[in-house]
Parts: sequence; C-alpha cells; structure tokens
Amino acid sequence: MKPEDCPVHRAMKFIGGKWKPIILFYLKDGTIRSADLARQIPEVSGKVLTSQLRELERDGIIARRIYPSVPPKVEYSMTPLGESIRPVLKALAEWGRAHAPQAEATTTDY
Repeated sequence: MKPEDCPVHRAMKFIGGKWKPIILFYLKDGTIRSADLARQIPEVSGKVLTSQLRELERDGIIARRIYPSVPPKVEYSMTPLGESIRPVLKALAEWGRAHAPQAEATTTDY
C-alpha cells in the first residue's frame, strides 16, 4: 500500500503534528479568540500557533473571522469538515484520561 492510500496517513495530513490536535481540542466546544487560544496553549510560540492555525484554515478544518477593530479581534471556529473530527478528538481525550498515570510515569523517566 502506498502511503497516500493509507487512511491514517491521509487523516494525519490534516490533523497531524504536535499542536493541531490540541488546537482542535480547544475549538471543539465552539468559537474561540486567538488570544484565548494562545493562553490555553502557553507552550506553543505565537509564530507556530499562527502557522498551525493557517494550515488548518487552508485545509478547511477551521474558519477564521476577523473583526475590524483596534486591536484586531480574530476568532476561530470549526467548519463542518472540522466538526466531523469531533469523535476522533473525543476518543483521544478519553484515551488520554484513561492512560494519564502511564503517561506521567513515562515522561518522568526521561
């Protein structure tokens, strides 16, 4: 099977990477301002966050709305395509909760 024929490979082209699943997790409950999103994920730099948001927007997963104000107000929300990822995010979150002790132990070992 060629990589592009693998369904997981195809999905990861949309939501793969270190920050995209986390960004989508915070967007799953509704529209969020870019500044609030940055506060929710303090480990990511502004440049990387912007880059990841642009890629998600380019791929049709999220929508960006800019309000003409000073300073500019920018909000992000899921598109219908992004909404279709909600069950995947829910399953990832449940798996993360269920395996939190193992994840904590593993990260402290290094």
